Amino acid sequence: MSKTVLTVDDSRTMRDMLKVALTTAGYTVIQAEDGQHGLDVLAGSQPDVIITDINMPRLDGFGFIEGVRGDSRMRAVPILVLSTESDVEKKQRARAAGATGWIVKPFDPVKLVDAVRRVAA
Repeated sequence: MSKTVLTVDDSRTMRDMLKVALTTAGYTVIQAEDGQHGLDVLAGSQPDVIITDINMPRLDGFGFIEGVRGDSRMRAVPILVLSTESDVEKKQRARAAGATGWIVKPFDPVKLVDAVRRVAA
């Protein structure tokens, strides 16, 4: 059975790139357009890994991560942040909210899949 990854990003292009990289590697991918949509999607699914952007409308990545960690079913699910941001303070804020790791855009598909494999193991 393949593992499922939820990708949360307001950019359709980025969602498409993530889907191609992850499905090629054998993952099932579910997608959300922003943090609020991500929380809505989680109400009916249990992914093995979550990848989220930080800068999004309606609910940003920090709020999304806090929302995920507030759900007892999701406390152990690894969350990787995928963002153009590389500021140390934002990385610390994401980690404090419950993020597992940080990947800077643009991403290398091989490195992304490797990171997903490591946190999903």
